[in-house]
Amino acid sequence: MRLPQDENKVIDQAHVQKMVDLAMEKGVNYFDTAYPYHEGKSEVSVGLALQKYPRDSYLLVDKLPMWEVKEKADMERIFNTQLERCQTDYFDIYLLHSMDASSFAKAVEFGAYDFVRQKQREGKVRFVGFSFHDAPDVLQHIVDTYTWDIAQIQLNYIDWEMQHADLQYQILTDAGIPIIVMEPVRGGFLANLPDAALAPLQEARPDKSAASWALRWVAGHENVKVILSGMGSVEMMADNIDTLGDFVPLDSAEQAALERAVAALEAIHAVPCTGCRYCMDCPFGVDIPRIFAIYNDYKKHQNQFICKTSYLKDTPPEHRADQCKRCGKCMDHCPQHIRIPDQLAEIHQEILAMP
Repeated sequence: MRLPQDENKVIDQAHVQKMVDLAMEKGVNYFDTAYPYHEGKSEVSVGLALQKYPRDSYLLVDKLPMWEVKEKADMERIFNTQLERCQTDYFDIYLLHSMDASSFAKAVEFGAYDFVRQKQREGKVRFVGFSFHDAPDVLQHIVDTYTWDIAQIQLNYIDWEMQHADLQYQILTDAGIPIIVMEPVRGGFLANLPDAALAPLQEARPDKSAASWALRWVAGHENVKVILSGMGSVEMMADNIDTLGDFVPLDSAEQAALERAVAALEAIHAVPCTGCRYCMDCPFGVDIPRIFAIYNDYKKHQNQFICKTSYLKDTPPEHRADQCKRCGKCMDHCPQHIRIPDQLAEIHQEILAMP
């Protein structure tokens, strides 16, 4: 969902191919895509990049977006479109996408679980699971309702307590369900730490990137089987491969340094946006992820000039926060459950008040 793009927001397929080639060379053979990523272009890009490799040499993962399902027939249509886009006959893992209380209720209503299990019987899906964004009690309900092969949750050292990822991890582990981790570096935030949080990590290991700390922390959990990192360049991939190619868990001194970094981060009040863009497109033109990114960058670096310039000069007026009409559509799709209209209003006023 964060593939490299050119200045016109077109996926740089040559760069994607280099990344896939490096991944396969180094033994990274798990590729995750989804129907809405890059406005439907991610599946095409990934499928194209994998064509040079034998189908049994990699794992391809896709997801069923229940918000696109208006009637049962839509599930078949979407699934066949995904196979065509990815140029494949089957998916190794197929997930019910972004399950929360309402989307899971819809999945039950439309028989999505039975639909995917039927695809498994047809040989078009090998393993069945779900990706999840909600509270632990909702996760427990999903786990209790059906039998699952695998589950995908948001897990990182900030969300361990903030988003109750610790409880989610335990629910899945107790149920014997292997875990795929998404957002291990929280949409890139944990790879670009503010100075106060980065300092204790650099003091302990000046030779390691901030992202490597996040990945090693996640990898230290026994029931984590796959870590998804939304890499946007060969350089990011090389650093991640270097981090986990010869994995060593955090020792006690490193864990203490990370705890100091977490304490520094908790003192910074920012928007918990990962840039997933599920909130887009806004009916009134507000560029929600951009505004949150500008604000979060300001909170990390405290540069009012850059913040005001990025918002008032570089962001067209029709895309600014004051265009929000509080329709609430964005909140229906936000995996982080951010009160987006309230946040937009507060950010707009705070930036306008800057000297």
